Amino acid sequence: MKLRTLIVLLALALSPARAGTTAWADLVERAEALPRLHALLIVVDGEPVVEHVRRGPGLDRPAPIKSLSKTVLSAVAGVAIEQGRLPPVDTPLVELLGAPPSGADPAVADITLGHALSLRTGLRATSGRYYGAWVQSENWVDHILTRPMRDRPGGEMIYSTGATHLVAAALAATGEASVLELTRRWLAEPLDIVVPDWMTDPQGIHFGGNQMALSPRALARIGETYRNGGRYRGVQLIPDDWIRASWTAYGTSPWSGDDYGYGWFLTELAGERAYYGRGYGGQALIVVPAVALTLVMTSDPNPPSQGGYFDAIKRFAAEAVKRAR
Repeated sequence: MKLRTLIVLLALALSPARAGTTAWADLVERAEALPRLHALLIVVDGEPVVEHVRRGPGLDRPAPIKSLSKTVLSAVAGVAIEQGRLPPVDTPLVELLGAPPSGADPAVADITLGHALSLRTGLRATSGRYYGAWVQSENWVDHILTRPMRDRPGGEMIYSTGATHLVAAALAATGEASVLELTRRWLAEPLDIVVPDWMTDPQGIHFGGNQMALSPRALARIGETYRNGGRYRGVQLIPDDWIRASWTAYGTSPWSGDDYGYGWFLTELAGERAYYGRGYGGQALIVVPAVALTLVMTSDPNPPSQGGYFDAIKRFAAEAVKRAR
């Protein structure tokens, strides 16, 4: 066992704040079986019970969170709606982004902000094998909106980072500030976390749904804020009704079978309702309100990533839920 892991576990064992540390030590040993693991942070009842670093930037430095960025962007969108800077989720995107580009299917006019947040635009994906062509295009938003329709807007969930980028474009179109500035103003500053600048598209819109970097402690703070109904240190940062809306199922992933809300997947872990954001390679933010648990995992973000790896993370998280009861 590495020295820094041993120090953390020894500190936990000596702390009167949490009993049962032997079980958590055993869980750290299980975590070591996850080959891509960089760092693990588990918080129960607001107190860290596991702080483990195998490699990578550690717990305090920002690390790439990949598509877990969708979960963070959803929080920003929720605050923007609550403040009236964005309209309600049933507003058509054309009212925010302007007329669709030439060549877009007429059904694009029916895509709402809520459809984009829940990945139900109906448009063909810009992820997977279509990702490269999209991010090399001259205008990302136009490229997204001119993809063929694969379903009606509001139909099945089609996993596509382009859908979330439309949300970022809507935020940028308000003219209030950049997506980076809004994220720092509404999340980073009140939570006292660091949000570094990240990639923008050719029009200067910050990538909506990928390429953000946050530390495990920052992610845990966001997860704990959601678990506490949007409140942090007595201040309402994220509207509680937005959290309820985000944790409502609108579609289902055809791969995992888990439901999807606004930037969050919905599942069960060890019989308890759980909500999670995920990113390529094994980035995870998991919140289980019934046992007051928030779990953060960062992993090697570089390809290749073995299929089914996130299933292993979910099984690991289910063991954490059992220990938190």
